[in-house]
Formats: sequence, structure tokens, C-alpha cells
Amino acid sequence: MVTTTTALESELLEIAGSVPDPELPVLTLRELGVLRAVHVRGADAVEVELTPTYTGCPAIEAMSLDIERMLHAHGIRDVTVRTVLLPAWSTDDITAEGRRKLREFGIAPPRVREASGPVSVSLGPTRTLEPVHCPHCGSTDTELLSRFSSTACKALRRCLSCREPFDHFKEL
Repeated sequence: MVTTTTALESELLEIAGSVPDPELPVLTLRELGVLRAVHVRGADAVEVELTPTYTGCPAIEAMSLDIERMLHAHGIRDVTVRTVLLPAWSTDDITAEGRRKLREFGIAPPRVREASGPVSVSLGPTRTLEPVHCPHCGSTDTELLSRFSSTACKALRRCLSCREPFDHFKEL
């Protein structure tokens, strides 16, 4: 089924997409790729589709409230934010601009995968076969310090060149 987006829906999608992520305020929800769609449901009502980065993500409630506030401020009386789990969010959904902002903020963005599909997970040495670039100096000589960091979406790594620790947004 092909759906068309109206000019108003596109405008409201831009407005809702400009909401900052509550855990990574350097990114907007559009750049993070969690905002899926905005549907006009009447003269003064919209439904927003939002996909969490993972099931049970505690930030989804804050995202929903922020979207509601933003759209109310732009004259929309009735805003419903619906959590959509399919298709599941993936780090592939982060925009190029979002990846650039993460890097500038000191967080190594997730690696870009060539083909979509399952991500292999291995429990082994702290060095990875695929390089993770240090957001401070650009070196790929990095090691894993902890599989979890300030949020479940990130791992804590250290650059062996400049010795700086940094978060790495894990690939999902």
C-alpha cells in the first residue's frame, strides 16, 4: 500500500522532527531516525508514529510529551503519539547529519553497515575487527572498556593513541 504525504503532514513532520532527543540533545528525533510519520486525522488532530531505539526505552515517554508540546505550540489541538515497533529502529536510521553531530559531540557514531540484516555479536577480546574511530583524534586504535556506558545504546571505549575515553553508539 502506497501512502501519500500532504504538505501539512510534511510541515508537521519537520516540526516534530526538530524535537531534541532527551538522552542525546545534540540530535533531533529526525536525525536519530525514530520519528516515522505524522498523519492528519481531522481539522485539528494528528497522529504521530514514533519508534523507540529499543523496546522498553525509557526516553519514549519524554519524546512523546515533547512532540505533543511542540505540535500544540503550533496550533494542533489533538495530538496522539503512537509507538510503532515495526519496522524496528536500527542505527542505520541515523542520518548523516546525526552521525556528524555525534562525532562532534565526542561520541563515536555507529558504523555504517553495507547491507541491512542481522548484526553479529561476539563475546571476546576488547578490540573489534571493524574499526571504531576515535571522535577526538580519528585513530582506529581503540579498545572496549565497557559494553554499556551512560545509556544502554552506547559502549564505553578508549583511544590508545590519544588515551581519551569516549562513548560509541552501538550498532543495532
